[in-house]
Amino acid sequence: MAVRHEWRAFRPPRFLATLGMTRRLAIMRIVVSGTHCSGKTTLAEDFLRRHPEYAHEPEPYEWLSEARGADFSAELTAADVWQQLEISVERLSRHGPGSNVIAERSPIDFLAYLEALSTLGREDTSRMLDGARDLASRGMEQVDLLVVLPLNDDIEAPEDEDPELRDAMNLALLEIIENEWDDLSSGQVRLAEITGTREERLDALESALRPGPASAFLR
Repeated sequence: MAVRHEWRAFRPPRFLATLGMTRRLAIMRIVVSGTHCSGKTTLAEDFLRRHPEYAHEPEPYEWLSEARGADFSAELTAADVWQQLEISVERLSRHGPGSNVIAERSPIDFLAYLEALSTLGREDTSRMLDGARDLASRGMEQVDLLVVLPLNDDIEAPEDEDPELRDAMNLALLEIIENEWDDLSSGQVRLAEITGTREERLDALESALRPGPASAFLR
C-alpha cells in the first residue's frame, strides 16, 4: 500500500462559507503531519479555503504518481517510503523563509512509517533509519510550524487502507515527537498537536499562526 491521498469531492462546510474575510496570519511554512486517514487533507483544504494566499504542497505520493508516473505496490514497502521521503525534502526545499505554504506530510512521517514497518515485522528497516533521520532533519530545516494530528475516533479507515499500519504509524510518530523532537527540529520549528472537530482543528491551526504570544499547545 502506498501512502496515498484519497480522492473525493470537496464541499466546504457552512462555517467556512460564511467567512467573508481572510484573517491576518504570520507568514509561515506549515506542514501537517499524521498517519493516513487522520484528516490532513481535510485540514489543508479548509485552511486554503480561508487563506488562498497560501501555496499548497500535496502529499509526495501524489506528486510522484502524477508528475512522474511512479508505480507503487498495493502494500507499502520501505523503498516506497524512502522515495516519498526524498520527494518530501526536495519539495519543501523549494519554499524558502518568508514563504506562505501548507504541505501535507512532513519528513518525520516517513521516518515513522519505516519504524512502523519494522514494528509490525513486515520489513527490517534498521539499516535505513539513521539515513532517514538525517534526511528528515534536513527537511525539517525548511519548516516553521509542524502540525501533528493524532488519531481520533471521528475518522475511520476502510480495510483497504491498512488500519494495522495506520495505528502503528500513529504510535511511532507520537513516540518520535516525544523522544526525538529536539534532534529532528534543531530547536527551530514550532510544534502544535491539534485535536477536536473539523472546525476546532482549523481554529487551532489559525491560533498557532496568529502574531503574538504562542499558544499553550505550542512547543
